[in-house]
Amino acid sequence: LELVDPGHEPPPGGAPADVPRTGALTEESAAASAVNADLAPPGADVIPALSKKETESELIAARGGEAQAKAGPFIGPRPRIVTRKGWGADETLREADFGYTSKVKAVFVHHSVTGNNYSCSQAPSVIRGIYRYHVKSMGWRDIGYNFLVDKCGNIYEGRAGGVEKPVKGAHTLGFNTNSMGVAVLGTFSSSKPPAAAVTGLARLAAWKLGLYGGNPSGKTYLTSAGGNLYRKGESVRLNVISGHRDGFATECPGRLLYDKLGTARSTSASLQGR
Repeated sequence: LELVDPGHEPPPGGAPADVPRTGALTEESAAASAVNADLAPPGADVIPALSKKETESELIAARGGEAQAKAGPFIGPRPRIVTRKGWGADETLREADFGYTSKVKAVFVHHSVTGNNYSCSQAPSVIRGIYRYHVKSMGWRDIGYNFLVDKCGNIYEGRAGGVEKPVKGAHTLGFNTNSMGVAVLGTFSSSKPPAAAVTGLARLAAWKLGLYGGNPSGKTYLTSAGGNLYRKGESVRLNVISGHRDGFATECPGRLLYDKLGTARSTSASLQGR
């Protein structure tokens, strides 16, 4: 039994609010914020959403003004993302440096196996509990997931290193390279995932995969680093949006969330303009 103290609640209107909290940043908090400096001011609680046109223009500019096709890049609009500061991460818990992989070719979907009866205003405390469990109880360098999504479809920055960057997570043993992990808060073995959560997942995937040319409704190959389904070095063909169970023998992300991955793929591809 692990009893986890999620720490102090943010001030009223804190995590979900669009107005950053004031106050000097610690060295650790400043570092976690600086990697998102192109997207939001230092110390911001939220990275604001962009329209599809704005997102496409930003990506084309990042590529030196060149689009992959005449119609522009296939990318969904950037969703609103609550930063680590926004959900109240204690940056002194994690390891100081950031770890990266080369690209994001696939998204692995998880459920957090926590309660479903939380309110969305309580989601930051749930995330703080998961974070503390992963670091203090499991001995990991940081929270394992790259992003988290709550029942209202709010999206949260997970492992530190920058939401646009290919941060290497700890979410799918054998397949943490060139992938990202997204956890939907709740348990979905016998409970249906809220539609807003599935939509939030699709919006996040459409944007993040689009940064790396990924087609949410397509297939890709990843090389296994070794696990309980695939031997080390084996090239495995996977859906670009896969469930945790596709790369590792587990019930995750729960049968009823897994059954919604087809909907997430089609919605995500549509948001990319495919």
